[in-house]
Amino acid sequence: MPFNRPHATGAEFACIQDAINRGQLSGNGEYTKRCQRWLEQKTGAHKALLTHSCTGALEMAALLADVGPGDEIIMPSYTFVSTANAFVLRGAKPVFVDVQADTLNIDPNLVEAAVTPRTKAICPVHYAGVGADMPPLMDIAHRHGLTVIEDAAQGAMAARYGRPLGTQGALGALSFHETKNIIAGEGGALLINDPRLAERAEILWEKGTNRGAFFRGEIDKYTWVDVGSSFLPGELTAAFLWAQLQHADAITDERLRIWRLYWDRLATLAEAGLVQRPTVPDDAKHNAHMFYVLVESLSKRSRVIRGLKEAGFHAVFHYVPLHASPAGQRFGRTFGELRVTESLSERLIRLPLWFGIEDSVIDQIADQLHCALTGGGSTAA
Repeated sequence: MPFNRPHATGAEFACIQDAINRGQLSGNGEYTKRCQRWLEQKTGAHKALLTHSCTGALEMAALLADVGPGDEIIMPSYTFVSTANAFVLRGAKPVFVDVQADTLNIDPNLVEAAVTPRTKAICPVHYAGVGADMPPLMDIAHRHGLTVIEDAAQGAMAARYGRPLGTQGALGALSFHETKNIIAGEGGALLINDPRLAERAEILWEKGTNRGAFFRGEIDKYTWVDVGSSFLPGELTAAFLWAQLQHADAITDERLRIWRLYWDRLATLAEAGLVQRPTVPDDAKHNAHMFYVLVESLSKRSRVIRGLKEAGFHAVFHYVPLHASPAGQRFGRTFGELRVTESLSERLIRLPLWFGIEDSVIDQIADQLHCALTGGGSTAA
């Protein structure tokens, strides 16, 4: 039983065929525009630009924030490498701070003390589709003149404080990688929430040219006007994504149902203190991107994952904290002790969760967890 199985809605081939029939396979065609309008309407972002990946969206964000050599970017260490790479590529230094023990998101109480004259931006990560505590982060950024760039790779269709993830900072990055809820194989989007950044964002997106203005008839020719790169996805990717976006609500609802089933099946272990289930604050609307448990120790995690593997279920752990990685130690620095990060990175187990996974499989996984942690029998209803 795989950890993840990409879900197809059934409309992808028709959309891809239509894109082919339209005769434009390069980016910024009809399907790209459809997806961008959908994202703008769904999230309320001032502008949305599809990208080839969330990594690309974060790299665009670093350019738009004018991040450069010597700058510092405050972020959690408990995140994927792209969060840091986007800024390291611009010559900046990631400053790693600890996360909260409940949501596993960056701890706002530690951020302000990490600010220095070199700090350029704060980059919170919305772990597991549960929003970080944005109001205090925005307040810190306002007082110190910092840009907030949200890594909402796992956050499509999720919100906190009534705001979609990725829309409270100046910029937000989404992922449509095949491991996410809404997928395009590879793909992402940059949400531009500060209107002052919209015009330049389009130029960077169009390889540093004013090509967009040319096709809108605003200028008589286009030329190279700024730095940029090839951030656009092709139309086949956008067509696949369009088929997914049409079913985004249904996909989210089904994933939430599966997530709640895990929650219920693991209640006995949680009440016994043998696992910690995810924490979702009352003011958060999560998207069931993942279901994880925290166990007591690294040795127990290894035993659980091994037992699940022997029973035919693929569970995984992540992340190796960036501050403990060779590149993290080379390019970044740590602010304070990251005790929560280091602890949870040794104890977290991600369980299989994908659209279409059968309820009976959840029961079997719950049984395996119970056996591994107690040596007892079934927990299934």
